[in-house]
Amino acid sequence: MKQRQQNQFILNQILPFAFLGIILLTLFWYVFWISPKEVPPATPDESLSDTSPKVRGIIAIVIDDFGYRNDVVSEGFLDLDARLTYAVIPGHENSQSFAKNAQNVGYEVIIHMPMESHVASKGEAEYRLMTEMTSAEIEEVTERAFSHLPQAIGMNNHQGSKATEDPRVMRVVSDVLLRHQSYFVDSRTTSNTIAQRVMDKAMVPNIRRHVFLDNDFDPGLIYKQLNELALLAEEQGMAVGIGHVKKETLHVLKEEIPKMKEQGFQFRFVSEIINQELQRH
Repeated sequence: MKQRQQNQFILNQILPFAFLGIILLTLFWYVFWISPKEVPPATPDESLSDTSPKVRGIIAIVIDDFGYRNDVVSEGFLDLDARLTYAVIPGHENSQSFAKNAQNVGYEVIIHMPMESHVASKGEAEYRLMTEMTSAEIEEVTERAFSHLPQAIGMNNHQGSKATEDPRVMRVVSDVLLRHQSYFVDSRTTSNTIAQRVMDKAMVPNIRRHVFLDNDFDPGLIYKQLNELALLAEEQGMAVGIGHVKKETLHVLKEEIPKMKEQGFQFRFVSEIINQELQRH
């Protein structure tokens, strides 16, 4: 009996501490394992605070005439930190290699399709669309351009002031574009172009050029044209500019793109702007 009383006494002494231990263990488990973890503050890139620059306008820039050359200028365009669209002329020595490289490093590639101009021009005879061609010939040449540059998801006209005024030529081109699910950029080398009207009728996604960046290769004038493009993008929400593979153009873009991003301008592929416009309508 005395032994039993001693055991009961010891048990009475231990039980409160045991219960206290269980309670403390439960609290520890809840605080460190069940309770919601504190989320670390967002990094500047993740933050959606009001300190982020407001989007002032969306810009698409197409750079024409890739394929002629393989030099530091062409390579320099592959280092620009922006979503740019590169238009490659089919049939030149460096056309295919540049298109592959551009796609591999994340740029958008389109065909810079040679087309007949009102002014006599040389070169690209194998791929130039002429108004005197039959519809079958126009179709064959356009298909050959897509086979030559399989990376291309769209097309714009190289020269073409006469061809883009011809409804039949543009209708055949639109048929090929529709078959390849590709878009068309009217470079507007003539004020009498009917290219967009034909593309709309054929239900081919399309857009027009708003500003030529470098008709003059004076860097000061290229800065001025780029500023005009930015103002237009701010005014109407988006704008499309076309430049060329020139060292002066590369220099200006390399300097100005980072500044324009900081000012709230966004650079997008032509395909992204076209899709955005289609969704709006």
